[in-house]
Amino acid sequence: PQKMTLQDAPGVFPTVDVPDHAHYAIGVVILIVGITGTLGNFLVIYAFCRSRSLQTPANIFIINLAISDFLMSITQSPVFFTNSLHKRWIFGEKG
Repeated sequence: PQKMTLQDAPGVFPTVDVPDHAHYAIGVVILIVGITGTLGNFLVIYAFCRSRSLQTPANIFIINLAISDFLMSITQSPVFFTNSLHKRWIFGEKG
């Protein structure tokens, strides 16, 4: 059995020529969203940890969402921003 790659199946994932400025604009938007998400969620986590009055059972759900969103912001925004600047997926076939 031979391993099939994307190059062996042309047209499976069609591509569209996107202008360079669109890649850069998306990269800037992703960077802004990532920075805002990281800072905003960090402040929510910090306020929750410092203030005893905020530590209620109902706020546990909010802090859980803030932690999840914080982790998404710090792990995915840099990857998407870097790919937008390079105008392609830079982590290879396995990545």
